[in-house]
Amino acid sequence: MQEQSDQPPTARSRAVRLDSFGGPEVLDIREIPAPQAGPGQVRVRVTAAGLNPMDWIMTADADTAARFGLSLPAGFGTDYAGVVDQVGDGVTGFAPGDRVFGGALSRAVADFVVIDPAGETAANEAHHTPDGVDDRTAAALTIAGRTASAALAAVGPGPDDTVLIGGAAGGVGVFAVQLARIAGARVIGTGSATSSDFLRDLGAEPVAYGDGLADRVRALAPGGVTAAIDLHGTETVHAARELGVPDGRICTIAAQVDGVAAANGANAAPGALEEIARLVAAGRLRVPIAASFPAEQIRRAAELQAGRHVHGKVVIDL
Repeated sequence: MQEQSDQPPTARSRAVRLDSFGGPEVLDIREIPAPQAGPGQVRVRVTAAGLNPMDWIMTADADTAARFGLSLPAGFGTDYAGVVDQVGDGVTGFAPGDRVFGGALSRAVADFVVIDPAGETAANEAHHTPDGVDDRTAAALTIAGRTASAALAAVGPGPDDTVLIGGAAGGVGVFAVQLARIAGARVIGTGSATSSDFLRDLGAEPVAYGDGLADRVRALAPGGVTAAIDLHGTETVHAARELGVPDGRICTIAAQVDGVAAANGANAAPGALEEIARLVAAGRLRVPIAASFPAEQIRRAAELQAGRHVHGKVVIDL
């Protein structure tokens, strides 16, 4: 039997919808029928949704959208946090009133999402939100946290390592820098001049990206760099190779380079996301929220996030 919270049943709800693929200009918030939890599903009343580059990349055009299984009309956003308010037949481990976070592929910016909690993929998952982690923070964990964890696993940093992280001030970089530091590594992070203080606060030694990167890193770390993660393109890969880092200890997330591993958040180790949430709850990992917007300002939020110069995460409040 389906369990419901004490709140009155909801027939209508809001959700961001796209009637055509494209940039932020195609995003609109609409009133739609509220989804209902079926057998094996839970419905979550979303309180916050975090934005990621993949959100606008996969809805930019029809061909890319098709590779992710998306068709029109489509939703937007994947990371969410909120409260369970319906539990379908056969579901165990969740009850109305439970605080949860997770992923709902291209449908998270909505009043409600329906999740298969046994799915355990970034496209369709729910995890209990630990005490001490607020919903805005929880809504920023899934995609970036999974991706950073997978990238760190690919290069395996430890106390004897100096790790070069390209694009260190971005959404994934926030996690990658801190996870590498927790592992005991020294971290050098590339960024713009305006990101230097932000990177230092995360525990990284800042270095400017652009021409001459390898020379600047060599001056900063004359003892050498032992691993590298490129979170933006290939510049850090090429600098790492110039510095003598073997391909087996270089990783990308946004580009394919022959001989170099490409990390994917969907391939993060089981339990990786829960561990990140525990680190946040324990105060060992910070998740800077760069900006938050009401759902009605989704276009403005997406434009800011798509600019790729945000230090931290962009969150939608619902």
